[in-house]
Amino acid sequence: MSTTPTGHAALAATEFIDHRSPEVRAFVARAVPADAATPTARAVALYYAVRDRIRYEVYGADLSRTGLRAGSVATARSGMCLHKSVLYTAGLRALGIPARLVLTDVRNHLASDRLKELLGGDVFHQHCLTSVRLENGWVKATPVFNKTLCRLYGMAPLDFDGTRDSLHHPFDLQGRRQMEFLRFHGEFDDLPYEAVLADLRAAHPGLIGADGTAFAAGSLVRDARQTAAA
Repeated sequence: MSTTPTGHAALAATEFIDHRSPEVRAFVARAVPADAATPTARAVALYYAVRDRIRYEVYGADLSRTGLRAGSVATARSGMCLHKSVLYTAGLRALGIPARLVLTDVRNHLASDRLKELLGGDVFHQHCLTSVRLENGWVKATPVFNKTLCRLYGMAPLDFDGTRDSLHHPFDLQGRRQMEFLRFHGEFDDLPYEAVLADLRAAHPGLIGADGTAFAAGSLVRDARQTAAA
């Protein structure tokens, strides 16, 4: 259940936000420069590290309990919105910055034809981002779509300055509809794993692999190139 953000709960080490793990600590140490003097500067540096050093990929995403832990994501260096937001949230807590997970349903107008077929449409359930407490209060950040993927899909990368919400661009570089939020599930101190997996299995049975703990194989980069060549 979502609750009102609190400093203690939003800093805790949990099953998925395992910010005391050596993998998360090592990722943060590499991502945040020594001269990042304020919490906002550190949060922004970490945002860009998660956005661009962790490859965004829906296909083949590991949905097991182990695969969705921040330490595992830091090691694998690949994942979808759930993985990347879990890692960002864990990294923030490792820096002593309160952070929580935000879960939503979104419509992605730029999904490839194959992904739409597997999704059962252009609506994606359990899209994840992060709520972070900085000097100016709670702001939302989405360190999800890396620069390379944005370029292939004709989107501007989503920036974050630590002072304003960074959610999504409603239009791509050609002015086409890109993404819109349809439902807000709430903010969470840890990933509500069973609820998220149950919803994904119910909403996107074509995308869930045979064992139920990973998405079907494929490549977003290949999808983009095939679409461009069509």
